[in-house]
Amino acid sequence: MVDPCLLSVTLADEFLRVSVYGIFIRVQRVETCLELLTDDQIWTRRHEVENAVGNLVLHLCGNIRQWVVGGIGGQRVVRDRETEFAMREPVSADELVRRLRAVAGEAVAVLKGLTSADLAKSRRIQNYDVTVLHAIYHVVEHLAEHSGQIIWATKGLTGRDLGFYEYLVDRDRGESHFP
Repeated sequence: MVDPCLLSVTLADEFLRVSVYGIFIRVQRVETCLELLTDDQIWTRRHEVENAVGNLVLHLCGNIRQWVVGGIGGQRVVRDRETEFAMREPVSADELVRRLRAVAGEAVAVLKGLTSADLAKSRRIQNYDVTVLHAIYHVVEHLAEHSGQIIWATKGLTGRDLGFYEYLVDRDRGESHFP
């Protein structure tokens, strides 16, 4: 029989590992998009109710910093969420990548310092009472949601397939290798 404490630690370690990977892969995909877009494309909006890619990146930086670096890691964070969406003065692609990489690196450092016992601890973040596990899940899910929007916008603005899933198709045989 498996020791329940060992199982708990193993699941916690796996949750943290998968969460770190989820942050890494989504940040990498956003970087790919930013590399393909011009600064004008990064800040374009078809309608005023839409967010530009640049606004979404600023928003992701603010969210990751507030929820993981501050909320879990305990660092003091001052966030102006409204400005993340209101910004119209272009921030360059290079600067957006730098900011996203920096905050993702800080977040990963926080996650790598957690134990299984930490995951059940309570936190108050953005007026929500959550566990550390919930906060991590929120950030990874939130990052996935907005990186998907950035990918969709990039495809629309460039007319390009970004190739994120090319490894699933054997082009020589026309077969898919999706499990």
